[in-house]
Amino acid sequence: MRIGIDLGGSKIEGLALDGGGRELLRLRIDTPCGNYKATVDAVCAMVHELEAETGGTGTVGIGMPGAISPATGVVKNANSTWLIGHPFHRHVEECLGRKVRVANDADCFAVSEARDGAAAGRPLVFGVILGTGVGGGIAHHGRPLRGKNAIAGEWGHLPLPWAQPSELPGRECWCGHNGCIEAWLCGLGLECDHEDATGENLEPAEIVARAEAGDAGAAATLERYEHRLARGLAMVITLLDPDAIVLGGGLSQIGRLYETVPRLWGGWVFSDQVETELLPPKHGPTSGARGAAWLWE
Repeated sequence: MRIGIDLGGSKIEGLALDGGGRELLRLRIDTPCGNYKATVDAVCAMVHELEAETGGTGTVGIGMPGAISPATGVVKNANSTWLIGHPFHRHVEECLGRKVRVANDADCFAVSEARDGAAAGRPLVFGVILGTGVGGGIAHHGRPLRGKNAIAGEWGHLPLPWAQPSELPGRECWCGHNGCIEAWLCGLGLECDHEDATGENLEPAEIVARAEAGDAGAAATLERYEHRLARGLAMVITLLDPDAIVLGGGLSQIGRLYETVPRLWGGWVFSDQVETELLPPKHGPTSGARGAAWLWE
């Protein structure tokens, strides 16, 4: 049995898979935001509950925001900032009394969708998380590409490319820089952009619903979002040239992205034709946990 945990900024999702990848059990709880010890305890409690309810013991893989620094052994680059500076993987291992494997959550998402998801069989897959934060991960032949500094695919903290005058100097990002892709394309970025343009404070789902109902202000907000996403992914395609890009996270549920963004990105990709596919996730919100479980494959 394999256990996968997806540690997110707002929720922790866990599942158990049998040897063939069939889901045995899935659990979900709220993340104890801001409390490092409670987060470690919650992850360990979820593993114990999964094993108790399935009657077995499994390997444990965890997808988390940020990464374990190869230099220091502690968490870096996590938008769940209460994890930063802690040896998260070691504390979980001490709690569980066994080895665990930890990877960036976007890497896990990419692995899941490349192995048996929307991009199954594609050799090179870029996975994008559009949610509380914005992340990117690379799966090469179904395995995560970590990189020498454990930052491969960290697309969210590159500057928004081909920025327009109205987008400069860019939104302030939690990382300390201005103009990061994450600051523009995360859920809060979408909300703030709409409020700046219309004065309305709406959640992303309401912005989408209003746009579909013909609201001009909401429609303009989504058009700006699509334009920025197309520019950001055009940079990825020119640099990495993946077979497919799969979107995950809450904003991946905006169906029009899959038609509009590929129509736009050709204006910036350094090629006469773009064959890269833009795909919705097959496994939806469970994809990160599935990819974490496959870390032991």
